[in-house]
Amino acid sequence: MGLFDRLRRAFSGEPEEEPKKEDEIVSTSEENQEPEETATNEATTATPEDDQPKVAETTTAEAKEAEPVAKEAEDAKEVVQTPEKVEVIEEIETTSENNEVKIAKKADEESLEQQSDEPKETKAETKEPEIQTTSSETVRYDKGLAKSRKGFGAKLNALLANFRRVDEDFFEELEETLIEADVGFETAMKISDELQAEVKLRNAKSRSDVSDAIIERLVDIYESEGVDEDNSLHFAKDPTEPTVFLFVGVNGVGKTTTIGKLAHRYQQAGKKVLLAAGDTFRAGAIEQLAEWGRRVGVDVVTKPEKSDPAAVVYDAVVKAKKENYDILLVDTAGRLQNKVNLMNELDKIKRVITRELPDAPQEVLLALDATTGQNALTQAKQFKEVTDVTGIVLTKLDGTARGGIVLAIRNELHLPVKLVGLGEKMDDLRDFSPEEFVYGLFKGLVTPKKD
Repeated sequence: MGLFDRLRRAFSGEPEEEPKKEDEIVSTSEENQEPEETATNEATTATPEDDQPKVAETTTAEAKEAEPVAKEAEDAKEVVQTPEKVEVIEEIETTSENNEVKIAKKADEESLEQQSDEPKETKAETKEPEIQTTSSETVRYDKGLAKSRKGFGAKLNALLANFRRVDEDFFEELEETLIEADVGFETAMKISDELQAEVKLRNAKSRSDVSDAIIERLVDIYESEGVDEDNSLHFAKDPTEPTVFLFVGVNGVGKTTTIGKLAHRYQQAGKKVLLAAGDTFRAGAIEQLAEWGRRVGVDVVTKPEKSDPAAVVYDAVVKAKKENYDILLVDTAGRLQNKVNLMNELDKIKRVITRELPDAPQEVLLALDATTGQNALTQAKQFKEVTDVTGIVLTKLDGTARGGIVLAIRNELHLPVKLVGLGEKMDDLRDFSPEEFVYGLFKGLVTPKKD
């Protein structure tokens, strides 16, 4: 089951289709001339014959004989986890001793048939859990992406409002709409090209059909580009050494704020956190980070303005090792206008870190301001030329209608988004969840599946 299908199921609240399997096994028990059963509205019990004890009163001998059946039923419960399977298990356990072996064989055959007939469904249940639309994390993404969802929906609705037929003019307008939604030029062209064949294949003519086709292609491209993407943060393999995160990005994107919020998260988790004020170039940068340190209660290593950033980082690394800090978060300057100097500065900082901690830095995180849209994409391309970026921190996502930039970053840069800012509160810096993001971006724009 693809991500788009799981989204549609989440939006429509569609339950899994399992009743048929129950009917088939109940029918099997009837063929073996089982005793009369009660009406189907008695959800969990079946009326036994007079000479058959209830499940709760099963003798020890009968329990041992029924053990293989119960064990197989238990395994079935673990894989599928549906109430219907509990009914079947109880029905099988309450059958007579004479029919017990037959039912066990039938259950084995039914189980094998189910596994062979529905391998994809079972895999989806174990590896692709349904999107939980009521979790606190989902609510955060729902609220944080409200502006992006509204903006994208408005652009899509404006396009479809003038929809008459699927022709060349329509696809040209679609490309412009997607580019304006900040999904990126390459992504827009790719969707437009693939959608032309898809619409013809589906024979899509109505507005809802065309709208669903557009969003499904967006979701599919987003999912396929992120197959091998690692959105998790990595920490030092040696627990005796500190983990080092190096933050890069232009001035004003929320880099220092991100460091402060992340420091708060780890400090609250019981970690010993140290900050390094490596941006000695921008006026006020050192004091800003020092203030964050005071707010969240963590130590900050500083030097006077215009000092060598590598010297600040060296002092911080030595302190982190000597005093057994768990996490070291390093701020850096964002002078992208002079790429040569910035590249040399970052290279020197990384050499200083690696000389003291060979496996560090574990992450080089590029902070991007989501409100800048395509400018953020341009910055990301430039920083990739300057240093080895391991992941993206997308800030201010809640304050923009340009959340589509995540699609562009994944499709054009193949860089994983690792952290997102979904609000101004201290705990609104969240680990990036691809599925929660897609749910929040397209909620209300996908037509629920009709029977």
